[in-house]
Amino acid sequence: MTTTEQHSGTHIVAIDGPAGAGKSSVSRQVARELGFAFLDTGAMYRAATWRALTNGVPLDDTQALVASTCEMALELREEPDGLQVFVDGREVTRDIRNPEVTRNIFRLDQISGVRRRLVDLQREFGCRRPTVAEGRDIGTVVFPAARCKIYLDAAPECRARRRTAELAAQGKVAELSEVLEEMVERDAQSMSRADSPLRKADDAVLVDTTDMTFEQVVATLVRLARERL
Repeated sequence: MTTTEQHSGTHIVAIDGPAGAGKSSVSRQVARELGFAFLDTGAMYRAATWRALTNGVPLDDTQALVASTCEMALELREEPDGLQVFVDGREVTRDIRNPEVTRNIFRLDQISGVRRRLVDLQREFGCRRPTVAEGRDIGTVVFPAARCKIYLDAAPECRARRRTAELAAQGKVAELSEVLEEMVERDAQSMSRADSPLRKADDAVLVDTTDMTFEQVVATLVRLARERL
């Protein structure tokens, strides 16, 4: 294993869970309260997907998708108003959240070569400074030695409502039923993929956020992090 892979995880808070569990918003606030960096690994997969779509890379060409991801110059900048994502020098923070990207992420996140490249970048990021990292395989694959591992979950209907509200805040109209169907399908794809499936790490703490407020979830995660780090 490389030095990065052997990293002890003493300064990593690993947060995993399905779509709509509140990982991104909660993780960002937890990072602020702890004074840690915030790593949104989902944004990295979205960036790779956006680049492939924008450059006309065939989505059924595995080698081309891996090459596109490896060639991508990706930069994540922490700004006062949130994480800014740059691909090949272009700011794409909002672009990577469009529906076409969302529908096609699974085409890339199931490819081992794509995952290896992005996991390497994630480990490099996490070794620079204390980090709250969120995604779908943080505690199981990216930082398996992390001392603080948390698995966020919530009832599917609750997660779909949150995602619909998030889209509405961005000025995007979406039907709750469609969001729920898409979310359930994406979760099934993540949990059944051969490489790094979504699952709770054996030593992760399960936090069900269905009946919790945002503030309650943040407070719970900050407490867990301080107890374990």
